[in-house]
Amino acid sequence: MNTILIILCFFTFVNLHGQSIWNAKRSSWQGIEQKDRTAIDMYIKDYTAYLDVARTELSSTRELMALMKSNGFALYTEKSQIKKGAKLLFNNRDRALIAVIIGDEAIMKGSRLIGAHHDSPRIDIKARPLYEQEGFALFQTIYYGGIKKYQWLNIPLMLSGRIDKKDGTTIQVEIGRKSDDPVIIIPDAAPHVDSPLRKREYTGVMEGEEMDPIIGSIPDQKNSIINTVMNILSTSYNCSEEDLVSAELHITPALSPRDIGLDRSLIGSYGQDDRSCSYVAIRSLIELDKSPTYTALAYIVDNEETGNVNNTGASSSFLNKIYGIIAEAQAGQTFSENTTRTALSQAKVISADANDGISPLFPGLSERTNAAKLGFGPSIKRYGRSFDANSEFTAWMRNILDKKSIPWQTASYKVETGGGGTIGGQMSKEDMEVIDIGIPLLSMHSPFEIASKVDIWNLHRLFTEFYIAQ
Repeated sequence: MNTILIILCFFTFVNLHGQSIWNAKRSSWQGIEQKDRTAIDMYIKDYTAYLDVARTELSSTRELMALMKSNGFALYTEKSQIKKGAKLLFNNRDRALIAVIIGDEAIMKGSRLIGAHHDSPRIDIKARPLYEQEGFALFQTIYYGGIKKYQWLNIPLMLSGRIDKKDGTTIQVEIGRKSDDPVIIIPDAAPHVDSPLRKREYTGVMEGEEMDPIIGSIPDQKNSIINTVMNILSTSYNCSEEDLVSAELHITPALSPRDIGLDRSLIGSYGQDDRSCSYVAIRSLIELDKSPTYTALAYIVDNEETGNVNNTGASSSFLNKIYGIIAEAQAGQTFSENTTRTALSQAKVISADANDGISPLFPGLSERTNAAKLGFGPSIKRYGRSFDANSEFTAWMRNILDKKSIPWQTASYKVETGGGGTIGGQMSKEDMEVIDIGIPLLSMHSPFEIASKVDIWNLHRLFTEFYIAQ
């Protein structure tokens, strides 16, 4: 009987108002006052400054760690640091991190965790990358994550990462980000001669082995362009060609973030999937004005774009280890493995990741009644097929959003046309209560992704409220 009443109430509402409540939703910009617009602009200024420097998980970790340390967070070194209100950092091999504010309650009674990833699709160089062809020196490469290869042609690219030498030293590399740096480029074929290529299909415009950038063209006295390039690398970074075997060098767009639209409502940048969520998760934690009731954690991981692999990805035991460290310090002599398991099972988690927004040019690729729109707030993701948060946790999250009048929407992919996942599944395996939430983007996985500034602002509002939620 109750179910029938609920259904009748729903259809009565729709009939009285002439449309579904979802169709009546307005752009979040329509509720923004001038003081809020000023706050949004200031927030986005800091966000884009981060994006401009944080081109990979390596540089992102450095930037986020520096930001946390400047706001009172300290690297964890010993058990005595774990006390109420303590702000701690756990660094996982300079590629992933966990930031924590210890709550008033023991972690076994609950915690609030936001997990995000800060790796993005890119191009990596191979172990023996240098070769010459037709008067050019090039890098042999392999792409990382799901890219549309043709999008990386004819745009300025930069090289960054680290070279680790046999003597234990690490050399940081960055070429192409600054305006006076040289850039590298993957050249396309001219339309005058490309008729043999025109029958290639959409996803095969470029083959993987063709994604090699030009890095030089001046031969030395021995007629070797490779020698010229290696001389530059050796002079600048004190490395040999063999040192490239133990290097992590990444090719990313050299483009800086820019405002988009005459109204400056959008922000365009490489890497907003998912550094939008990772930055906001850290920033919201920093700005908590008091100790939370439950321990609050920001978990920023690597390797999501390749399946959460390796010891810096979400499939590693790093998160469990940190929960165990905190639980052991708080439980004392009563600690056991079950203490950590209890702490994990009592955690409430947002798996934060960007999602595809409905496109004005290709709206038919989305199922409109369940598609997310830029400017309409954070998206609760509903994948179906047992990949969703349970209904009671979803309702708990809705209550946080509505109590603070934070605009929100949902996001579901069109059936049988693709989709995506993130790190939530790894945390669900640990019996944690997990929901996937993000913001919609246009041009996802491209060298220049597009987000709405107001969505980033409202994501910040949500994350702040989640950290302190009872």
